[in-house]
Amino acid sequence: MRVPFLDHPRPIAFAHRGGAAHAPENSWTAFEHAVELGYAYLETDARATSDGMLMAFHDRTLDRVTDASGPINGLPYRDVQALRVGGSEPIPRIEDLLGAWPDVRFNIDLKDEPGISLLADVLRRTGAWDRVCVTSFSGSRLRTARGLLERPVCMTTSPAAIAAVRCAISATPHGPQTRLLAGRFSRSEMRCTQVPGRVATGSFMRRAHALGLDVHVWTINDRAAMTRFLDLGADGIMTDDIETLRDLLIERGQWYPRAAG
Repeated sequence: MRVPFLDHPRPIAFAHRGGAAHAPENSWTAFEHAVELGYAYLETDARATSDGMLMAFHDRTLDRVTDASGPINGLPYRDVQALRVGGSEPIPRIEDLLGAWPDVRFNIDLKDEPGISLLADVLRRTGAWDRVCVTSFSGSRLRTARGLLERPVCMTTSPAAIAAVRCAISATPHGPQTRLLAGRFSRSEMRCTQVPGRVATGSFMRRAHALGLDVHVWTINDRAAMTRFLDLGADGIMTDDIETLRDLLIERGQWYPRAAG
C-alpha cells in the first residue's frame, strides 16, 4: 500500500544529511542548498539534548564536527544551541526543519532512545505525519516508535527485516513465504528498505519489490555507482553529492524536483 511519504515519482533523490559534500552536515546551509536545488527529500538524524530537545545531529558525541567534546545528550539545549558545526553552523532543531519547508519530506534516523518520544511530540505539534519516514539501525527503537506514534507513519525495515529479505531472496515472488513476509511488513508500517550499496543487488531489489517495499540505497557519492543502482531499479538514492545526483537524474530524464514555493 502506497503511503503519502512515498507518493512521488521514482527515483527519489535524498539529500543525505542535507548534502554533506557541499556544506557542513545537517546544517541549515546544507538543507537550504538542497532545497534550492529542488530536492523534495532531505535525510537527517535525530538526537536528544539532556533537557528534551530533538536536534538534527548524527554522532553520539560532539567531537568530530564541533569544537566541543562529549555526548550531545549530556548537554542542555542552551549549551547545544551555542555550538557550531564546522566552526560556523548552528545545530538545527528537527521541529524547526519541519516548519521551514512545509512541502519537503524528511527521512529521520532515530539515533537514541530519548529521541523517540520527542519525535512523537514534534509530529503531534507540527502535524507532519505524512512528511516523514522513520528509520533506525535499531529494531527496538523502531518498535518503540511504532507504539508511540498515534498515527501511521512511513517506517523503514528493521535490520532483522533486511536480513529476512536477504535470506528469502530465492523464494517464489508470489509464494506463501513472500505473502507472509509482505503481510508482516505491512502490519508494521514498513514501506521501504534503506540499505548500503553492498546489499542492494539486483536480486535483493527484485525480492524487496515483490514484498511491496521500495529500495533506497545509501550513501552513494560516485556517479558511476549512482548510474548502476538506478539501472538496477533503485527507488531512491541517498547522497552527500547532491549536485552530481541531480545532474545525472536530469540527464536521464528522471529529475522530479519539489514545486517552487
